[in-house]
Amino acid sequence: MIASMTGFARHELAGTFGTLVCEIRSVNHRFLDASLRLPDSCRALEPELRAALGRELKRGKVDCTLQQRAAPAGAGGFEIDPQALEQLLHRVRELAAQLPERSQVDVVELLRFPGILREEAADSEALLQAVRTLVSQTLADRVSARGREGERLAALIAQRCATLGGMVDAVRARLPEVQLRIRQRFEERLRELGAQVDQERVAQEILLMLQRFDVDEELDRLRGHIVETQRTLAGGEPAGRRLDFLLQEFNREANTLSSKSQDLETTRAAVEMKVLIEQMREQVQNIE
Repeated sequence: MIASMTGFARHELAGTFGTLVCEIRSVNHRFLDASLRLPDSCRALEPELRAALGRELKRGKVDCTLQQRAAPAGAGGFEIDPQALEQLLHRVRELAAQLPERSQVDVVELLRFPGILREEAADSEALLQAVRTLVSQTLADRVSARGREGERLAALIAQRCATLGGMVDAVRARLPEVQLRIRQRFEERLRELGAQVDQERVAQEILLMLQRFDVDEELDRLRGHIVETQRTLAGGEPAGRRLDFLLQEFNREANTLSSKSQDLETTRAAVEMKVLIEQMREQVQNIE
């Protein structure tokens, strides 16, 4: 499957622990470079989350950010600190013994005393499980998006490969005419010189010239690269590096075709080929 290295995904998840926000951004890169930013409460999950990113993403510079927003005051409930309450009651009893006429105690006032009432501690395991769920959802969204973008890139590359194939066929169809013109120009030049020459030697020179300017081999290799690119696009493995190598080979053959060309139309075709190859190269830079 062709997948893009660039993209963005974001999800939120709310609970007694507050609100978790996960964002995953990625851009192209030669290798997988994953960076995680986690709150201290989730730091223990870093190796696990990093492994999850590595299973789903093979190349690209990936930034995974997790934020935890505190729940509103009182949203998590309250609990009484029994030790603090016992100490306070002990002091109250001491005062009651000294001031019997004021021994009545208001329970609400006791709860207002600092340290008696506190918010319930968040369930750390529930928080970690929520983080796992949220990161998994965000990563799945990112993987789905990169697949859609990869399909678009693959279609564009396949379209340009088809155009390139048509140009290769057109250049090949002109080869007999180009070879005939090379032969005619050589013979015409000899006639202009008016020199007596050995016809067998002339035939040999013409053959050598045709071999030197022959581009049939370059066209064969270009056709082979087109077939291999199409096969790679249809495969199920990460294809970015292989496609990048194939584009280098495409460019090498197009350059050789241009340097050997003795025909204006062939030269123009070689230039158009290099334009197409550069367009494909730019698209391949974003493929995993």
